[in-house]
Amino acid sequence: MTEQRNLLTVRDLSKSYRLGGGFFDAREGTVRAVDRVSFSVERGRTFGLVGESGSGKTTIGRMIVRVVEPDQGAILFAGAASQTIDLAALTARQMRPLRRRMQMIFQDPLSSLDPRMTVARIIGEPLRAVHGVAPGDLRDRVAEVTELVGLRREHLDRYPHAFSGGQRQRIGIARALVTGPELVVADEAVSALDVSVQAQVLNLMRDLQQKLGVTYLFIAHDLGVVRYLCDTVAVLYRGRIAEIAEKRDLYRTPRHPYTESLIAAVPPPEPEDGPAPQPREPAALDQAPDHEAPAAGCPYRARCPYRQEICAHQEPALRAIAPGHSVACHFDLQLKGI
Repeated sequence: MTEQRNLLTVRDLSKSYRLGGGFFDAREGTVRAVDRVSFSVERGRTFGLVGESGSGKTTIGRMIVRVVEPDQGAILFAGAASQTIDLAALTARQMRPLRRRMQMIFQDPLSSLDPRMTVARIIGEPLRAVHGVAPGDLRDRVAEVTELVGLRREHLDRYPHAFSGGQRQRIGIARALVTGPELVVADEAVSALDVSVQAQVLNLMRDLQQKLGVTYLFIAHDLGVVRYLCDTVAVLYRGRIAEIAEKRDLYRTPRHPYTESLIAAVPPPEPEDGPAPQPREPAALDQAPDHEAPAAGCPYRARCPYRQEICAHQEPALRAIAPGHSVACHFDLQLKGI
């Protein structure tokens, strides 16, 4: 019996939200937050979802753990005996036994921790919910995971307000790992931390992956952070994948104008990576993508320096241009000057 290479496979995942509905909100219609997204995550690796605010990356992460219900699509999670389970087709009761195999790390380490609960109760809550562990065994497991993330046993009886931001996020990481999950969805896990603390938490996550073999779905807007931690990266724009590739290929030879513009703003951390690619003209990256833009054509065309007539009428399909590298652009070759 061979173990499946992919722990998670997402196929044509979509989610829409209704606009307006409030007394002072005259908007009508729907917003397509996630539009036919497909990707796979290999066991023991880190898959990055990157994009601007409003690109749909957080919605994807929450649909995978079924905090948000998808409108359509499949979420295939590797089960026993080389079988796959479609999480999107399960009821809440059917999902419950699978909760221990997938956990989530949230963005804000303060608001995600109950201020009325001690660290021991916070970290142990998932075990009580999904395992029914005896109190004595629960305390030992909580202490073990607490030390694994760099905290001490004497911290267990303190409350969240007694800790720094980095320590609170370590508590959040311990809570996610206490059930021994195979998949951890990290939603902007370091964006609320100082830069020096970010590095400590990222190093911790990398060390834990090597020790435990856990698989990460890492959601972020910072390409520098993604470059450090992730193995494969998918770039999202208006709920669609613009480009997906192995990290080295994506950063060295981006083939979508949006990816090119994002990477151009990030200096290379190592000399051998070469200079960052420069877009033909400055791209407006300081605004959220317009979800109410016309559906026809390329969703990025209004901001694209390479746009031509076809971009207004035909939406580019996500297609493979090299092994492990796919892009949704009519003129991706122009980005390499060929």
